[in-house]
Amino acid sequence: MATEQRSAASPGDKADVGQLRHDSGHVEHTQSTQDGAPPVERDGAKRRKKRSRGRSDTDGRNAAHAAGPAGQAQSADAVTSPKGKKAANRRGRRRWQASRNAKNGRGPKPDANAGQTAVNAEQANGHSAPPLKDDSKAQEARGHRSPPSAQQARTNADKGTRGRRSRNNGARAPLYAALDLGTNNCRLLIARPEERGFRVVDAYSRIVRLGEGVGSNRRLSSAAMDRAIDALDNCHRKLADRGVLRSRLIATEACRAAENGAAFIERVRSETGLALEVVNRETEARLAVAGCASLVDHQADGVILFDIGGGSSEIVWLDLRNRCGARGYALTRFIRSWISLPVGVVNLAERHGGVHVTPEIFEAMVDDAADHLSAFSLADTLSEAIGTGRVHMLGTSGTVTTLAGVHLGLPRYDRRKVDGTWLDDDDVARMIDQLRDMPYEARVENPCIGADRADLVLAGCAILEAIRRRWSCSRLRVADRGLREGILTELMAADGVWSHRSQRKRQDRRRWRD
Repeated sequence: MATEQRSAASPGDKADVGQLRHDSGHVEHTQSTQDGAPPVERDGAKRRKKRSRGRSDTDGRNAAHAAGPAGQAQSADAVTSPKGKKAANRRGRRRWQASRNAKNGRGPKPDANAGQTAVNAEQANGHSAPPLKDDSKAQEARGHRSPPSAQQARTNADKGTRGRRSRNNGARAPLYAALDLGTNNCRLLIARPEERGFRVVDAYSRIVRLGEGVGSNRRLSSAAMDRAIDALDNCHRKLADRGVLRSRLIATEACRAAENGAAFIERVRSETGLALEVVNRETEARLAVAGCASLVDHQADGVILFDIGGGSSEIVWLDLRNRCGARGYALTRFIRSWISLPVGVVNLAERHGGVHVTPEIFEAMVDDAADHLSAFSLADTLSEAIGTGRVHMLGTSGTVTTLAGVHLGLPRYDRRKVDGTWLDDDDVARMIDQLRDMPYEARVENPCIGADRADLVLAGCAILEAIRRRWSCSRLRVADRGLREGILTELMAADGVWSHRSQRKRQDRRRWRD
C-alpha cells in the first residue's frame, strides 16, 4: 500500500527543503530554493517490502529527513546501516551474475523487472495463483543397457546436481566419472569439481577377479568375464542415472595380458554400451601419481610410490629436490623413473598359493617379486637419495590399506581413518609378521580383510616386503585412492575447471573493487 509523508518548513525559514523519492531502492535528492515556499508535499511512492534483516523499516527514513547543522536535509545514504549496504551489494551481485550467465547461455535470462516486486492481479484481489505443474515425474525410465542420448544426459545431469551450485557462479557444476576395471576389482567414482579438488557424489566397487587364470593360460575365463559384465552393467546404470557427460573408462593388466582381451572389450561395448580403454603401464603409473599426489609430504625430497595391483605392480620415483614449492597434480612433472612389475596379488597367489602360506612359501613369493626389481633403472641413484635426503614411501593398494586397518585395530574398515595414515617402518614389519602368522580362517574373520581378500593379502605383503628390502624408508603413508582419483584430476585439469574459477574470482574482485 502506498505510503505518503509530509514535511513542512517554518514560514520564516529560508532553508532549502529536501525532497526524497524512493524507486526500487534508488534514492534521488532534489531541492527547492524559493523563499517562503509553501510546504513541499512528497509523492507517496510505493515502497518494496524489506526482508527482516535486524533493522527497523522506518529508522532510515525518519533519520533521512532530519535536518543537519546547516538546516539542510541529509542524504539517505549517510544513514543507511552497514548491514543494509551489504544486503544491497549482495542483491546487485546476484543480478549481475544472472545477467552474465544469461549472456553466456548458462542459465535463464533475468526478468527485465528484476529487483521490483511483481503483484499478480488475482493475488491483489485476495486469490492465490494455481501452483505450477511439475511434469518431470511423468518421464519414462530409460533402459539401462542403451547409452543415454546427449539431451537426456543433460536432463539427468540437471537432476543429479539440483540444489548444488558452484560457489563462484550460479551455473550447475558438471559431473565427472572414472572407471577402473582391474585384474581383481571393478571400481567406479563419480564426482563434482569444487573450489579445491572435487567431492565424491557416488561410488561403486566389486571384486570380480577378471584376471583369474590369465597367468597360466593367457585367456580370460567365461566365468570371470560374466562377473565383470555384471559389475559393468551396474556401473552403466549409475552413469546413466547421474547424467555424467565427462568420463574415462579404463582397463588394465588383465585385458593387456589376455589373448582374448580385445574380444572382451568388444563384448562389453555391445552388452553394456561402455567403451573401455586399455591403457599401457606408463599411463597407469602416471595416473597413480596424479591420484595420490595430495598425500605427498610437503617437506619431502623424494617419494617412492607403489601400487600393488592384481596382475601388475607399479613403482614410481618422484624426485622432489627441485620442486620449488610444487604440490598436488603438478608433482606428476617430477617423475624421475618408474617400473611396472608383471606380478600382482592374483597371479602371485596362483603360482605359490594363498590359502595356507608357510614361512617358506612366503619367502618364495618375496624372491619372485624381488627378481623383477633388478630391472628398475636408477635403482642405485634412488638408494643414494634415500640415504641423504628426506624420502618416504606412499602406498596405494588393498594391501597397505589392510595393513593400516589391522594396525589401527578397526572393528570394521573405515576409509576416513585409513586414508593418509602414517606407519613407521617397524609398524609395517610387525603387521606383515602378524598377517603371515595368522591362519586362513582368522584372516577371513578379520573385519579389515574378509573372505574376498583372505587368500590374496599375503601375496601383497610379499611384494611390499620385496620393495622394503630393496629400498628402506623410515615412514610409509597409506593412500586409499589411486587410478580413479588420478583420472578425475586429469579430466578436470584438462577442462580448466580450477584455473577458470580462479580467473573468475579475480575478475569479480576487480569488478567490485572498481
